[in-house]
Amino acid sequence: MSSTGASFSEDQFGKKLDRCITDTIVKGFGGLIIGSAASLLFFKRRAWPAWIGTGFGVGVAYRTCEKDLNSLK
Repeated sequence: MSSTGASFSEDQFGKKLDRCITDTIVKGFGGLIIGSAASLLFFKRRAWPAWIGTGFGVGVAYRTCEKDLNSLK
């Protein structure tokens, strides 16, 4: 590690990016599970609720990630 501030900023960016990837995976699968459950219970096993749930989960993760990464400036 160097004594400049660039190393700290790069480390901070890396940690936030790792959190973004983890958050996207967790929320994407959470949306998939909720959408699949809704599909089984209410929509006669159609595929679109699972896709919509996954899309919502990934969208929320994207928005959170965008907000976190823009706070580095």
